[in-house]
Amino acid sequence: MVTYPAEHYRKLAAQAEHEASETSLDNVRERNIRSRDAWLQMAERVEHNTAQREKIAAEKAARED
Repeated sequence: MVTYPAEHYRKLAAQAEHEASETSLDNVRERNIRSRDAWLQMAERVEHNTAQREKIAAEKAARED
């Protein structure tokens, strides 16, 4: 499984938001807004998981000292 950095997902969210603002079609705008929300959720998930991994690694290192 490939994991991309949160910034990658944030760029995709920004692109979807831009596309939503540029269209005149309601269904396309709504689709892009849903995409933006999904990309942002993925970015938050990556950030959360990274923070958890760092916390676990720090706790493990502290126990080993």
